[in-house]
Amino acid sequence: MKILTTVKKVVDVELTMHVEDGAIVEDGLQYVINAWDESAVEASVQLKENNGAETTLVSIGGGDNTDMIRRCYAMGIENGINIDDPALAKADSSIFAKVLQKVYEKGDYDLVITGKQAQDTDSGQTGIILAEYLGVPCVSNVIAIEVMDDQHIKVSRVGDAGTEIVELELPAVVTVDVSINEPRLPQMRGIMMAKKKAIDVMDLAALGTSNDEVEGAIPKSEIVEFMVSKTRKAGQKFEGDAAEITAKVVDLLANEAKIL
Repeated sequence: MKILTTVKKVVDVELTMHVEDGAIVEDGLQYVINAWDESAVEASVQLKENNGAETTLVSIGGGDNTDMIRRCYAMGIENGINIDDPALAKADSSIFAKVLQKVYEKGDYDLVITGKQAQDTDSGQTGIILAEYLGVPCVSNVIAIEVMDDQHIKVSRVGDAGTEIVELELPAVVTVDVSINEPRLPQMRGIMMAKKKAIDVMDLAALGTSNDEVEGAIPKSEIVEFMVSKTRKAGQKFEGDAAEITAKVVDLLANEAKIL
């Protein structure tokens, strides 16, 4: 089984971000592996260890993705691809999926594992659009993957009414939730070995496509502006007789908040 795993580098959402003139201030920002993608990497490595799968990782972006790819090497991923092309500067989920389609077709993979969503956009569309482009089955929000045989896997996903069990015929795409596993911390030996491993850096031409096909595609979504969230007013606390408090709250809801 050949597995392709997608990884994105995102802003560390644990840090305080500043917005000026509708854009995020880049100074002082730190970047990390998207949490859902890190779980996808761990899921792929576990399939390698338990089922002998061959694992390849792909990221889309500039050379600053090198440290992220090497961290995934240290976790157990075998091969790494970085797609770096200026035509992708303003790409959205649909265009990323188109690029990943070319990666998939070039490598003839059996299974694609992506994170359910990204911490920066929370779009959650790339993996699903990719499956549509490829014409293969897709299951999202996956929390467990079981290999049945060379042609089939069984996955568990979180649905509206509880856990759903789905059997898939390969090739297929699954998007995983962070609850699928606890990503391992790379060991020192793995970190040192990862420094020596090559990363296959490709532009669109090397991928077998062109700027006209990808850059010429019209994004289906666009980030127009970033805005600072409005600070909520402090709440009011009431003490005393229950009947008096109830009357006061009802009066405030009706006359001040105007929601009654």
